[in-house]
Amino acid sequence: MTLPPHIELLRSLIATPSVSRSESATADLIFAYLAERGAAPQRIANNVYALAPGFTAGRPTLLLNSHHDTVRPAAGYTRNPYEPTMEGDRLYGLGSNDAGASAVALITAFLALPATMPFNVILAITAEEEVGGENGIRALLPHLDARGIRPDCAIVGEPTGLDVAIGERGLVVLDCVTTGLAGHAARGEGINAIYRAMEDIDTLRHAQLPVSAVLGPASLNITCIAAGQAHNAIPDRCTWVVDIRTTDALDNAETVRYLRGLVRWSELTPRSTRVRPSVIERSHPLVQAAVTAGARTFVSPTTSDMSLLHDIPSIKIGPGQSARSHSADEFVLLSEIEAGINVYSQIISNLNETLEQRF
Repeated sequence: MTLPPHIELLRSLIATPSVSRSESATADLIFAYLAERGAAPQRIANNVYALAPGFTAGRPTLLLNSHHDTVRPAAGYTRNPYEPTMEGDRLYGLGSNDAGASAVALITAFLALPATMPFNVILAITAEEEVGGENGIRALLPHLDARGIRPDCAIVGEPTGLDVAIGERGLVVLDCVTTGLAGHAARGEGINAIYRAMEDIDTLRHAQLPVSAVLGPASLNITCIAAGQAHNAIPDRCTWVVDIRTTDALDNAETVRYLRGLVRWSELTPRSTRVRPSVIERSHPLVQAAVTAGARTFVSPTTSDMSLLHDIPSIKIGPGQSARSHSADEFVLLSEIEAGINVYSQIISNLNETLEQRF
Protein backbone atom coordinates (compact mmCIF):
# COMPACT_ATOMS: atom_id res chain seq x y z
CA MET A 1 0.00 0.00 0.00
CA THR A 2 1.33 3.39 -1.00
CA LEU A 3 1.16 5.84 1.90
CA PRO A 4 1.18 9.65 1.72
CA PRO A 5 4.64 11.18 2.25
CA HIS A 6 3.69 12.71 5.60
CA ILE A 7 2.61 9.30 6.93
CA GLU A 8 5.89 7.79 5.75
CA LEU A 9 7.65 10.64 7.56
CA LEU A 10 5.75 9.85 10.76
CA ARG A 11 6.64 6.16 10.43
CA SER A 12 10.30 7.14 10.10
CA LEU A 13 10.07 9.39 13.16
CA ILE A 14 8.54 6.56 15.20
CA ALA A 15 11.28 4.18 14.09
CA THR A 16 13.98 6.64 15.16
CA PRO A 17 14.40 6.99 18.96
CA SER A 18 14.10 10.63 20.01
CA VAL A 19 13.85 10.74 23.78
CA SER A 20 14.19 14.32 25.02
CA ARG A 21 17.75 15.66 24.74
CA SER A 22 18.61 12.89 22.23
CA GLU A 23 16.68 14.02 19.15
CA SER A 24 19.44 14.65 16.64
CA ALA A 25 18.41 11.80 14.32
CA THR A 26 14.76 12.87 14.06
CA ALA A 27 15.87 16.47 13.52
CA ASP A 28 17.90 15.14 10.57
CA LEU A 29 14.80 13.43 9.16
CA ILE A 30 12.64 16.55 9.42
CA PHE A 31 15.34 18.77 7.97
CA ALA A 32 15.82 16.44 4.98
CA TYR A 33 12.06 16.13 4.41
CA LEU A 34 11.64 19.92 4.27
CA ALA A 35 14.76 20.41 2.13
CA GLU A 36 13.59 17.85 -0.42
CA ARG A 37 10.39 19.87 -0.81
CA GLY A 38 12.12 23.21 -1.26
CA ALA A 39 11.30 24.68 2.14
CA ALA A 40 14.89 25.86 2.89
CA PRO A 41 14.96 24.58 6.49
CA GLN A 42 17.32 25.93 9.12
CA ARG A 43 18.45 24.40 12.38
CA ILE A 44 19.59 25.41 15.82
CA ALA A 45 20.51 22.50 18.09
CA ASN A 46 17.78 19.91 17.36
CA ASN A 47 15.15 22.51 16.46
CA VAL A 48 14.24 22.65 12.77
CA TYR A 49 12.47 25.68 11.35
CA ALA A 50 11.55 27.22 8.01
CA LEU A 51 10.14 30.54 6.85
CA ALA A 52 7.27 30.61 4.38
CA PRO A 53 8.03 32.19 0.99
CA GLY A 54 7.71 35.97 0.94
CA PHE A 55 8.64 36.39 4.59
CA THR A 56 8.73 40.18 5.04
CA ALA A 57 9.94 42.18 8.02
CA GLY A 58 7.28 44.28 9.69
CA ARG A 59 4.33 42.04 8.87
CA PRO A 60 2.44 40.04 11.51
CA THR A 61 4.00 36.62 12.02
CA LEU A 62 2.25 33.34 12.81
CA LEU A 63 4.30 30.54 14.40
CA LEU A 64 3.37 26.92 13.70
CA ASN A 65 5.02 24.81 16.39
CA SER A 66 5.08 21.20 17.51
CA HIS A 67 7.78 18.90 18.89
CA HIS A 68 9.56 15.74 17.80
CA ASP A 69 10.98 14.53 21.13
CA THR A 70 9.29 11.80 23.14
CA VAL A 71 9.19 10.47 26.67
CA ARG A 72 10.76 7.10 27.38
CA PRO A 73 8.55 4.11 26.55
CA ALA A 74 6.02 3.28 29.25
CA ALA A 75 6.64 0.04 31.14
CA GLY A 76 3.44 -1.60 29.91
CA TYR A 77 4.23 -1.73 26.19
CA THR A 78 3.13 -5.02 24.59
CA ARG A 79 4.73 -4.17 21.21
CA ASN A 80 7.99 -2.63 20.07
CA PRO A 81 7.54 1.12 20.71
CA TYR A 82 9.92 1.90 17.83
CA GLU A 83 8.16 -0.28 15.26
CA PRO A 84 5.55 1.76 13.35
CA THR A 85 2.77 -0.81 13.01
CA MET A 86 -0.43 -0.17 11.08
CA GLU A 87 -3.66 -1.96 11.90
CA GLY A 88 -6.55 -0.61 9.91
CA ASP A 89 -6.79 3.13 10.62
CA ARG A 90 -4.39 2.91 13.57
CA LEU A 91 -0.69 3.67 13.48
CA TYR A 92 1.07 2.40 16.60
CA GLY A 93 4.39 3.62 17.95
CA LEU A 94 6.03 5.87 20.51
CA GLY A 95 5.45 9.51 19.59
CA SER A 96 2.76 8.72 17.03
CA ASN A 97 0.12 10.62 19.00
CA ASP A 98 2.34 12.92 21.08
CA ALA A 99 3.24 14.78 19.06
CA GLY A 100 4.28 13.21 15.76
CA ALA A 101 0.80 13.45 14.30
CA SER A 102 0.63 17.20 15.00
CA ALA A 103 4.16 17.72 13.69
CA VAL A 104 3.57 16.05 10.32
CA ALA A 105 0.14 17.67 9.97
CA LEU A 106 1.63 21.13 10.56
CA ILE A 107 4.48 20.39 8.15
CA THR A 108 1.98 19.33 5.48
CA ALA A 109 -0.19 22.42 5.98
CA PHE A 110 2.91 24.62 5.89
CA LEU A 111 4.18 23.12 2.63
CA ALA A 112 0.75 23.71 1.05
CA LEU A 113 0.62 27.42 1.89
CA PRO A 114 -0.20 29.72 -1.03
CA ALA A 115 2.73 31.43 -2.74
CA THR A 116 1.69 34.83 -1.44
CA MET A 117 0.43 35.46 2.06
CA PRO A 118 -0.68 38.70 3.74
CA PHE A 119 1.22 37.68 6.89
CA ASN A 120 4.40 35.79 7.70
CA VAL A 121 4.40 32.13 8.70
CA ILE A 122 7.22 30.26 10.39
CA LEU A 123 7.23 26.51 10.96
CA ALA A 124 9.23 25.22 13.95
CA ILE A 125 9.42 21.57 14.95
CA THR A 126 11.31 21.71 18.20
CA ALA A 127 13.11 19.52 20.72
CA GLU A 128 13.04 18.95 24.50
CA GLU A 129 9.34 19.81 24.92
CA GLU A 130 8.74 16.88 27.24
CA VAL A 131 11.33 18.20 29.70
CA GLY A 132 11.00 21.95 29.09
CA GLY A 133 14.68 21.85 28.21
CA GLU A 134 17.00 24.75 27.58
CA ASN A 135 17.81 23.53 24.04
CA GLY A 136 14.22 23.39 22.81
CA ILE A 137 11.94 26.31 22.11
CA ARG A 138 13.73 28.19 24.91
CA ALA A 139 16.78 28.28 22.60
CA LEU A 140 14.86 28.85 19.37
CA LEU A 141 12.98 31.99 20.41
CA PRO A 142 16.11 34.04 21.31
CA HIS A 143 17.74 32.80 18.10
CA LEU A 144 14.80 34.08 16.07
CA ASP A 145 14.69 37.32 18.02
CA ALA A 146 18.33 37.95 17.17
CA ARG A 147 17.32 37.69 13.52
CA GLY A 148 14.47 40.16 14.01
CA ILE A 149 11.81 37.44 13.84
CA ARG A 150 9.21 37.85 16.58
CA PRO A 151 6.01 35.76 16.40
CA ASP A 152 2.82 37.71 17.07
CA CYS A 153 0.77 34.58 17.72
CA ALA A 154 1.20 30.82 17.59
CA ILE A 155 -0.49 27.51 16.92
CA VAL A 156 0.99 24.78 19.13
CA GLY A 157 0.41 21.28 17.82
CA GLU A 158 -0.50 18.78 20.53
CA PRO A 159 -3.13 16.00 20.65
CA THR A 160 -6.39 17.73 21.61
CA GLY A 161 -8.92 15.86 19.50
CA LEU A 162 -8.88 19.00 17.31
CA ASP A 163 -10.56 21.01 20.04
CA VAL A 164 -8.75 24.29 20.66
CA ALA A 165 -7.14 25.03 24.03
CA ILE A 166 -7.35 28.73 24.81
CA GLY A 167 -5.48 28.36 28.06
CA GLU A 168 -3.38 26.07 30.20
CA ARG A 169 -2.17 26.41 33.74
CA GLY A 170 1.44 27.11 34.59
CA LEU A 171 3.60 25.09 36.92
CA VAL A 172 5.65 25.91 39.99
CA VAL A 173 7.35 23.18 42.01
CA LEU A 174 8.46 24.23 45.49
CA ASP A 175 11.18 22.42 47.42
CA CYS A 176 10.40 23.08 51.07
CA VAL A 177 12.67 22.67 54.10
CA THR A 178 11.41 22.82 57.67
CA THR A 179 13.94 22.85 60.50
CA GLY A 180 13.63 21.89 64.16
CA LEU A 181 15.99 20.75 66.90
CA ALA A 182 17.26 17.19 67.31
CA GLY A 183 16.63 15.38 70.57
CA HIS A 184 15.96 11.99 72.19
CA ALA A 185 12.39 10.79 71.65
CA ALA A 186 12.21 9.04 75.04
CA ARG A 187 13.02 12.24 76.93
CA GLY A 188 10.81 14.46 74.79
CA GLU A 189 13.74 16.67 73.90
CA GLY A 190 14.13 18.78 70.80
CA ILE A 191 11.71 20.45 68.40
CA ASN A 192 10.06 18.09 65.94
CA ALA A 193 10.53 19.36 62.37
CA ILE A 194 7.70 17.07 61.20
CA TYR A 195 5.18 18.81 63.44
CA ARG A 196 6.33 22.20 62.20
CA ALA A 197 6.06 21.00 58.61
CA MET A 198 2.56 19.65 59.28
CA GLU A 199 1.50 23.09 60.48
CA ASP A 200 2.82 24.80 57.37
CA ILE A 201 1.43 22.10 55.09
CA ASP A 202 -2.00 22.51 56.61
CA THR A 203 -1.74 26.27 56.07
CA LEU A 204 -0.93 25.80 52.37
CA ARG A 205 -3.68 23.23 51.92
CA HIS A 206 -6.20 25.87 52.94
CA ALA A 207 -4.60 28.80 51.11
CA GLN A 208 -7.07 30.85 49.09
CA LEU A 209 -5.41 31.77 45.79
CA PRO A 210 -7.15 34.18 43.40
CA VAL A 211 -9.41 32.57 40.78
CA SER A 212 -8.85 33.14 37.06
CA ALA A 213 -11.84 34.02 34.89
CA VAL A 214 -10.63 31.55 32.24
CA LEU A 215 -8.47 28.98 34.03
CA GLY A 216 -10.44 28.83 37.26
CA PRO A 217 -8.70 28.14 40.58
CA ALA A 218 -5.05 27.25 40.91
CA SER A 219 -4.33 23.81 42.35
CA LEU A 220 -1.85 23.06 45.13
CA ASN A 221 -0.79 19.58 46.23
CA ILE A 222 1.87 18.23 48.58
CA THR A 223 3.46 15.42 46.59
CA CYS A 224 6.59 14.29 48.52
CA ILE A 225 7.77 14.36 52.12
CA ALA A 226 10.80 12.97 53.98
CA ALA A 227 12.13 13.25 57.53
CA GLY A 228 13.83 11.32 60.31
CA GLN A 229 16.71 8.88 60.61
CA ALA A 230 15.74 6.68 63.57
CA HIS A 231 12.65 5.79 65.58
CA ASN A 232 14.09 7.24 68.79
CA ALA A 233 15.41 10.55 67.45
CA ILE A 234 13.39 13.75 67.13
CA PRO A 235 13.99 14.89 63.52
CA ASP A 236 15.51 18.33 63.08
CA ARG A 237 14.77 18.53 59.36
CA CYS A 238 11.77 17.75 57.17
CA THR A 239 11.77 18.19 53.39
CA TRP A 240 8.65 18.26 51.26
CA VAL A 241 7.52 19.20 47.76
CA VAL A 242 4.56 21.25 46.57
CA ASP A 243 3.12 21.04 43.04
CA ILE A 244 1.22 24.20 42.08
CA ARG A 245 -0.69 24.64 38.82
CA THR A 246 -0.84 28.40 38.50
CA THR A 247 -3.22 30.74 36.68
CA ASP A 248 -3.10 34.21 35.18
CA ALA A 249 -4.82 35.59 38.29
CA LEU A 250 -1.45 35.56 40.07
CA ASP A 251 1.78 35.09 38.15
CA ASN A 252 4.32 32.47 39.18
CA ALA A 253 6.67 34.79 41.07
CA GLU A 254 3.73 36.42 42.87
CA THR A 255 2.40 32.99 43.80
CA VAL A 256 5.72 32.06 45.40
CA ARG A 257 5.85 35.33 47.36
CA TYR A 258 2.25 34.89 48.53
CA LEU A 259 2.83 31.33 49.79
CA ARG A 260 6.07 32.27 51.51
CA GLY A 261 4.13 34.87 53.44
CA LEU A 262 1.73 32.24 54.76
CA VAL A 263 4.13 29.68 56.25
CA ARG A 264 5.67 30.05 59.69
CA TRP A 265 8.50 27.55 59.88
CA SER A 266 9.54 26.55 56.38
CA GLU A 267 11.74 27.83 53.58
CA LEU A 268 10.10 27.54 50.14
CA THR A 269 12.37 27.46 47.07
CA PRO A 270 10.94 27.29 43.52
CA ARG A 271 12.74 25.03 41.07
CA SER A 272 11.68 27.42 38.30
CA THR A 273 9.05 30.05 37.55
CA ARG A 274 9.36 29.94 33.75
CA VAL A 275 6.44 27.56 33.05
CA ARG A 276 3.82 30.27 33.02
CA PRO A 277 0.05 30.03 32.64
CA SER A 278 -1.17 30.84 29.15
CA VAL A 279 -4.47 32.51 28.25
CA ILE A 280 -5.64 33.97 24.96
CA GLU A 281 -8.72 36.14 24.58
CA ARG A 282 -11.67 34.42 22.93
CA SER A 283 -11.97 37.47 20.67
CA HIS A 284 -8.44 37.04 19.31
CA PRO A 285 -8.43 36.45 15.51
CA LEU A 286 -6.56 33.16 15.99
CA VAL A 287 -9.25 31.80 18.32
CA GLN A 288 -11.98 33.02 16.00
CA ALA A 289 -10.23 31.38 13.04
CA ALA A 290 -10.14 28.06 14.90
CA VAL A 291 -13.77 28.27 16.01
CA THR A 292 -14.84 29.11 12.46
CA ALA A 293 -12.94 25.99 11.36
CA GLY A 294 -15.20 23.96 13.68
CA ALA A 295 -13.02 23.68 16.79
CA ARG A 296 -14.54 23.80 20.28
CA THR A 297 -12.71 25.82 22.93
CA PHE A 298 -11.53 24.35 26.22
CA VAL A 299 -8.95 24.85 28.95
CA SER A 300 -6.18 22.26 28.86
CA PRO A 301 -5.20 20.41 32.06
CA THR A 302 -1.72 19.65 30.67
CA THR A 303 1.26 21.87 29.99
CA SER A 304 3.11 22.26 26.70
CA ASP A 305 5.51 24.62 24.97
CA MET A 306 2.62 27.09 24.99
CA SER A 307 3.71 27.83 28.57
CA LEU A 308 7.11 28.98 27.27
CA LEU A 309 5.74 31.31 24.58
CA HIS A 310 5.75 34.20 27.01
CA ASP A 311 3.65 37.15 25.81
CA ILE A 312 2.84 35.41 22.50
CA PRO A 313 -0.92 34.76 22.25
CA SER A 314 -1.24 31.04 21.51
CA ILE A 315 -3.71 28.25 20.94
CA LYS A 316 -3.08 24.52 21.31
CA ILE A 317 -4.74 22.17 18.85
CA GLY A 318 -3.90 18.97 17.06
CA PRO A 319 -4.90 15.46 15.96
CA GLY A 320 -4.97 12.58 18.42
CA GLN A 321 -6.10 12.37 22.02
CA SER A 322 -4.28 13.64 25.09
CA ALA A 323 -5.21 10.49 27.06
CA ARG A 324 -3.03 8.38 24.74
CA SER A 325 0.06 10.46 25.45
CA HIS A 326 2.80 8.78 27.50
CA SER A 327 0.75 5.57 27.55
CA ALA A 328 1.76 2.05 26.58
CA ASP A 329 0.98 1.02 22.99
CA GLU A 330 0.51 4.64 21.94
CA PHE A 331 -1.30 5.12 18.63
CA VAL A 332 -2.93 7.68 16.38
CA LEU A 333 -5.57 7.31 13.67
CA LEU A 334 -4.58 8.11 10.11
CA SER A 335 -7.98 9.77 9.69
CA GLU A 336 -7.17 12.04 12.64
CA ILE A 337 -4.01 13.21 10.90
CA GLU A 338 -5.86 14.00 7.66
CA ALA A 339 -8.49 15.91 9.64
CA GLY A 340 -5.69 17.78 11.42
CA ILE A 341 -4.13 18.87 8.14
CA ASN A 342 -7.50 20.18 6.99
CA VAL A 343 -8.15 22.05 10.24
CA TYR A 344 -4.69 23.66 10.31
CA SER A 345 -5.10 24.75 6.69
CA GLN A 346 -8.56 26.11 7.39
CA ILE A 347 -7.37 28.12 10.40
CA ILE A 348 -4.66 29.75 8.28
CA SER A 349 -7.17 30.41 5.50
CA ASN A 350 -9.58 31.98 7.98
CA LEU A 351 -6.79 34.25 9.23
CA ASN A 352 -6.26 35.39 5.67
CA GLU A 353 -9.88 36.50 5.54
CA THR A 354 -9.54 38.58 8.72
CA LEU A 355 -6.28 40.31 7.80
CA GLU A 356 -7.66 43.68 8.84
CA GLN A 357 -7.39 42.55 12.47
CA ARG A 358 -3.81 42.93 13.62
CA PHE A 359 -2.46 40.03 15.75
